Amino acid sequence: MNKALFLDRDGTIVKEVEGKTPETLGYLLTVQDVKLIEGSADAIAQARKSGYKIIIITNQSAVARGWLAIEELNRINKKMYEMLLEENPEAVIDALYYSPYHTDGSVKEYSVEHDSRKPNTGMIMQAKKDHNIELDGSYMIGDSLSDMQTGVNAGLHNILVETGYGKSAQRKCLDEKVKIDFIASNLFDAVKYIAKTGENRQ
Repeated sequence: MNKALFLDRDGTIVKEVEGKTPETLGYLLTVQDVKLIEGSADAIAQARKSGYKIIIITNQSAVARGWLAIEELNRINKKMYEMLLEENPEAVIDALYYSPYHTDGSVKEYSVEHDSRKPNTGMIMQAKKDHNIELDGSYMIGDSLSDMQTGVNAGLHNILVETGYGKSAQRKCLDEKVKIDFIASNLFDAVKYIAKTGENRQ
């Protein structure tokens, strides 16, 4: 079986965006706004060298809200892949899963509750099946309360990054008593911690 790093996208790999209106604050809606967080490509490359599958799991409720078409979402993800490989040819993403659903949406087919939406574990369980992943020994890395809740719900080790909304999420996780195994300054720092932890276990 394989071990994996389950990575959030926005605020973990790519920078959060300011948004064109107050309602769209924090939503990445165009290819032009895709910007990598420093060190993300090298972090992914290093994790793959250490034997981890790299799986991105991302909530994309902007689709349900009518702000983002699936076609543009796919272009955004493609641009991210290209930028990662440009920075480091070994920064390969093994799979990406997204949840376009939200109950407050305006697009009917996506305006429903769905088990894929974090903090539910639908995306992780699908990846587990698709890529023969052993959850014990795998990690959830993200910048939000829902990321950490997802990790707990799936039985993963939890790393909160301080990029994106990570600093404000620390207080939320504390208030909600959600377990965090390590707080990293960024994704590269998280991967260094994982490598060190792995050495200590040997």
